[in-house]
Amino acid sequence: MHNGDPVGTVKKILEDSPEELELVFTGRKLRKIFKALNIPESLAVQYAYKKLREKYGHCDGIVSAGGENFVLYQLDDNGEVSAIHVGSKCASGTGEFFLQQLKRMGLDLSTIDSVSVDGFYRLSSRCTVFCKSDCTHALNKGIPKDLVLNGLGRVMADKILQLVGNTKVRKVLLVGGTTKNRLMLKHLDGRIDYVVPEEATYFEAFGAYLWLIENPSRKVSKYHVVPKQIPSAFLRLPPLSKYASMVEFKTMERAKAEANDECILGVDVGSTTTKAVLLRVKDKKILASSYLRTLGDPIGAAKKCYNEILSQLEVPVKIVGVGVTGSGRKIVGLHAQTKAVYNEIMAHAKAAAYFDPEVDTIFEIGGQDAKYTYLNEGVPYDYAMNEACSAGTGSFLEEAARESLNIDYREIADYALKAQNPPNFSDQCAAFINSDIKTAIQEGISAEDICAGLVYSVCMNYLNRVKGNRPVGNKVFAQGGTCYNRAVPLAMAALTGKKVIVPPEPGLMGAYGIALMTLENIEKGLLERGSYDLRELANRDVKYLKPFTCVGGRTACDRKCTISVIEVNGKKNTLRWRMQPLRSVQRASLRRLRTRLRHEEGKDGVQDRGKRSRKEGGHQQIVRDERVLSFLLDLVHEAGIRSRSAR
Repeated sequence: MHNGDPVGTVKKILEDSPEELELVFTGRKLRKIFKALNIPESLAVQYAYKKLREKYGHCDGIVSAGGENFVLYQLDDNGEVSAIHVGSKCASGTGEFFLQQLKRMGLDLSTIDSVSVDGFYRLSSRCTVFCKSDCTHALNKGIPKDLVLNGLGRVMADKILQLVGNTKVRKVLLVGGTTKNRLMLKHLDGRIDYVVPEEATYFEAFGAYLWLIENPSRKVSKYHVVPKQIPSAFLRLPPLSKYASMVEFKTMERAKAEANDECILGVDVGSTTTKAVLLRVKDKKILASSYLRTLGDPIGAAKKCYNEILSQLEVPVKIVGVGVTGSGRKIVGLHAQTKAVYNEIMAHAKAAAYFDPEVDTIFEIGGQDAKYTYLNEGVPYDYAMNEACSAGTGSFLEEAARESLNIDYREIADYALKAQNPPNFSDQCAAFINSDIKTAIQEGISAEDICAGLVYSVCMNYLNRVKGNRPVGNKVFAQGGTCYNRAVPLAMAALTGKKVIVPPEPGLMGAYGIALMTLENIEKGLLERGSYDLRELANRDVKYLKPFTCVGGRTACDRKCTISVIEVNGKKNTLRWRMQPLRSVQRASLRRLRTRLRHEEGKDGVQDRGKRSRKEGGHQQIVRDERVLSFLLDLVHEAGIRSRSAR
């Protein structure tokens, strides 16, 4: 493996080679950068197959399943390549994506040898972000990791089957590094006739060697093989350090707990990290906090947060409320036995407005989700999030730096802020950007410039695909864990031309906001004051019982939702998992509106909201499909109105 540095790898190989040698390169675009003979990969595959055909029998095609691309070479009766079929550019189902998911779960390659379950959890194979989300949500629901790993193996097998299914190929020779993945091979068994040769991991190199024997050439000096300069394929961007004056990093002084302080515990259970803060009621100061990896276990991560906060307290405190937000809020809220479970849009908006009531735009980049929120008088008015691309999120930034550059996420900013000439990776999808990173490495672009280019790319993707044509207001907040990377808000300032404010502890804003919301609702009488013990919460057991599929009941619903059964403190609880047609932020806004209507007698809040919407350019929505109809049905249900189908 060259680990993203093929030029360096070739140099190391040549160090132990004779000063003059016969040499040929194969591969896709990389073979052409060296000063030696090169042949197309298809020709190398053809030579290798003709040599090994007698050993492995006749095949109709050869599938090269590598770390980044899957390619099918269709063969004719003479064993020559007659057609080439290339898989989609999406990285979902590739070897590299499989490795990334292993690391997200805190596992390594040796783990797959111990997976013995026959079942698998079905994952999306359409896109890396969908597949990654499926993995995260499955683990958040308590699905065993072995089933998720088996599901990833299934996605890889499906990618090969899809490639082969578009042709008349019946038997294939399967080559490439992913042939070592037995989970993938298990899902190919019985679904396709295939053979994995002993030479699978170096098949193309073997073919190039055979070609060179048949086509001898003059020897070349090993010192002249690697060119001194490689033309750049990238436009360049200005240094991030140039925009330091356009970013304000706010600070907040923490307080020390006093005996019997009344506190609120706020927990933000994200797809990548879980955060918790202990907020003192009397002054809203943070007394303790925790920020750690979720690793697919939201309850386990929350319990670790409770223990960490407990270890930071020197005196006993009284916790009168627990608020939970984030993608794992339902299951952690159930474990904490709290009713204060709210969506993260409202939580982040509450925290931002607390630090500056004039904030009107929030750029929030989390580990896997990126969100845009536009505020009107501190209330979320417009909202968007990433739907089909992970390139604008923190997890992509972290994984790209680690996988391609071996740079820890905590060091990205240090590298990026030293950059002098960052490459423009633009706002492509994650799979394409990964390819560009490798190209940049091959060109000899410095790690500092590549890191800055990655930061720029994440922000470009966010602004073009998440924010889109929505407005950027007068006061912009950048928050979320990714903004601990000080280079990210600088890139936002550079691309928007706006001054950007980073609140104190940007990664804790969700947890802090949910604590503020919980306190506010207790003070309004919408939530009852409780009594929670951190040690008891940390030691509270949970059992994941066998899930079942809802058959529809008296309503004859045909959605067939998966119902997870979880036992907490001896009591069985059920959680329903399905795609919600109504965004959680809209639900929360409705709840807020209903509450205001109940408390403001004689005031028509709906009419006032409509007037404000028209004044600010509101527009009519056209009901186009059943998804919007489903949204409307949920809307009237959330508003407390009974609905009936028209026949």
